[in-house]
Amino acid sequence: MSQERSSGAVGWTAFAGVMLILIGFFHALAGLSGIIKDQFYAVTPNYVLEFDATTWGWIHLIGGIIVLLAGFSVFRGAVWARTIGVFVAGVSALVSFAWIPVYPIWGIVVIAIDVAVIWALTAHGRDITM
Repeated sequence: MSQERSSGAVGWTAFAGVMLILIGFFHALAGLSGIIKDQFYAVTPNYVLEFDATTWGWIHLIGGIIVLLAGFSVFRGAVWARTIGVFVAGVSALVSFAWIPVYPIWGIVVIAIDVAVIWALTAHGRDITM
């Protein structure tokens, strides 16, 4: 028995794919900024994760490229892309929860978008394939 795809399900999955593409692009751009000019970022002493700006730049660049590729691959229905998308959105939601005391409205908005991305990829991720 075949199940018809809903246009809403396809729309939510497309939204998740576009969000992953944007996240990946922004992280790659932030990574390039840290690699090209490592004095671009302020360095905080005694931080838990003490890396120099160039190391963080490479982490952001590589992670951003993976997320960018996952975002494009969501449109092909790749399971690995949906898995990475759910993972990235989950991490983003946790970080945004920690960010609520600093920027409450922004933190809540990002959590809501992350939940929508997770829901779209887990409930309707395969609906986007043709």
